[in-house]
Amino acid sequence: MIDLKYLQNSFEEASKRLEKKGVKQESLEALKERFERLKEANRLYEETRAKQNQLSKLFGQYKRDGKDISELQAQVNELKAEVAKYQDEAREAEDNLHALAMGIPNFPDESVPFGESEDDNVEIRKVLEPREFDFRPKEHWELGEANGWIDFERGVKLAKSRFSLLKGQGARLQTALINYFLDKNIQAGFEEYAVPFMVNSKMLEGTGQLPKFEDDLFKVSDEDLWLIPTAEVPLTNIYHDEILGTDELPILMTAYSPCFRREAGSAGRDTRGIIRQHQFAKVEMVSIAHPDKSDEIFEKMVEQASNLLSELGLPHRLVELCSGDLGFSAARTIDLEVWLPGQGKYREISSVSNTRDFQARRAKIRFKDGKKNRLVHTLNGSALAVGRTIVAIMENYQNEDGTIEIPKVLKKYL
Repeated sequence: MIDLKYLQNSFEEASKRLEKKGVKQESLEALKERFERLKEANRLYEETRAKQNQLSKLFGQYKRDGKDISELQAQVNELKAEVAKYQDEAREAEDNLHALAMGIPNFPDESVPFGESEDDNVEIRKVLEPREFDFRPKEHWELGEANGWIDFERGVKLAKSRFSLLKGQGARLQTALINYFLDKNIQAGFEEYAVPFMVNSKMLEGTGQLPKFEDDLFKVSDEDLWLIPTAEVPLTNIYHDEILGTDELPILMTAYSPCFRREAGSAGRDTRGIIRQHQFAKVEMVSIAHPDKSDEIFEKMVEQASNLLSELGLPHRLVELCSGDLGFSAARTIDLEVWLPGQGKYREISSVSNTRDFQARRAKIRFKDGKKNRLVHTLNGSALAVGRTIVAIMENYQNEDGTIEIPKVLKKYL
């Protein structure tokens, strides 16, 4: 959640930053109005409580002076009722402010380029030159069916549209990539975790998926359990409502998980193939960092994802997301986009984000800094999305006869 004190104390400055993220003026005005309501409710509560305390002190004096306390008692009781009333109003005002604030995205970093959509993102650099083909490269769905790696029809039969079935070498390639990614992440200093693939509502609130993105999630009927959209959720929330020691930071974690997404806002997009599925495999990196070190760890995570693609021989580029394309929780994001010759374009295969203290404030993840408790910074990134890596291997390593070579670094896993 955003820093409400900063928003209240520097409303104009904070509003301009949020407007870059696409927050409407009406939402900002609503926040300002709820701040005022809370301020007024707290004022009435404090003033009434002070009057109550002042009158209560007169009881002893009245008794010593032999005065009748019945009228004083009536006044105190009346004030007591008013104190309870104003206290309830203050709590309600605070709850209303908190509820609205939970739907407000993170502030973008000052360094983030301004823009309204992905068209305004800024390319940082390209890594590896795309291969030149002397034939028309096929798209992955053609290659998948021709080689017997992907069965689209039976995937739909088993579930519904946007599900597919990997088999044979396709299934083995998925397992190989998961193990390869985990091994390389462990070598880079990330500790492997095996996490639950379902979490409760509180955890999804902590990382920012709830309440705003409920429509993108799959919920378990009659249970406070949701299928995870990414391993970022359980990994980050391992330290939910905990206070860490400074010497424990940074905490670098990695995990494989299936990811489940309704893709509610993607109607008509990537309907063919396995680019955009309701279920897909991913290896995730998450870091819990000291605020002074999060930029350094952000660069380490971007480099790690890029190195994985380079070792697989997959051309890619690094792109800085503009303010209007940043995710809800992100203060800064670099996307890694892999070259797909069948489509003739770069497509996202990893997003590495620094959320600063946004998730930590929601999830109450703190560290002990001397005598003071401070919020950590949390970071997350794909290393990598497995299905999209399979797509990239198929399209970049295809032969004219439709067969597919396997990258050297994966052969020991197969």
